[in-house]
Amino acid sequence: MSTARIECRSVTKRLPSGSQVLTILDRIDLAIEPGEFVAILGPSGSGKSTLLGLLAGLDRPTEGEIYVDGERIDTQDEDRLALLRRRKVGFVFQSFQLLGNLTALENVLLPLELARVEHARERANELLGAVGLAARSHHYPSQLSGGEQQRVALARAFAPRPAILFADEPTGNLDLATGGRVLELLIELRARERTTLVLVTHDLEVARLADRRVHLRAGRIERIESNTAVASP
Repeated sequence: MSTARIECRSVTKRLPSGSQVLTILDRIDLAIEPGEFVAILGPSGSGKSTLLGLLAGLDRPTEGEIYVDGERIDTQDEDRLALLRRRKVGFVFQSFQLLGNLTALENVLLPLELARVEHARERANELLGAVGLAARSHHYPSQLSGGEQQRVALARAFAPRPAILFADEPTGNLDLATGGRVLELLIELRARERTTLVLVTHDLEVARLADRRVHLRAGRIERIESNTAVASP
């Protein structure tokens, strides 16, 4: 029996495009272990974000199977998928996706309150302190810089202690220095919380920090690199 936290087997995604059928992903096989940091790289149109969405249960493959902790998710209905995401998954997006009518603290509190976590306010304040925003907790997103908003998004993503965190170009809207600091915080929190991290990026310098780098090209795995070796799919 597989011990992988996430596994996809022969995953293919096709979409209609006019009179044609476009293959976005083609027979992807990948296993990600508990606590592993995996970066997914590739040129624009290679299928990076599509693969992330499939692994997170936000979309369904045309063919193939996807498992999270041994449980097949691609055949589950939306209610069960929503429950799975609430229990096990966190997200960090390029566009922050904070709720503008909530303060930084309230944005971090929201997933904790939905999950009815005890001592939610203490947890939210702890994480805002960890990302250096304890003094900004009562500010609204419009009162925060882009880097500060992304740090709030990090705190919110880690708040319910997800087993898996999916990050889609989390530094893409930030300048180099700010993005570097956000990335440092992401990796620090991931190590502290022992979270499995799957990160989509086009930045090779960012990807080099990962345990493994999965290179996609034209919807296929071109190669997989680790700190010690390069493997062909």
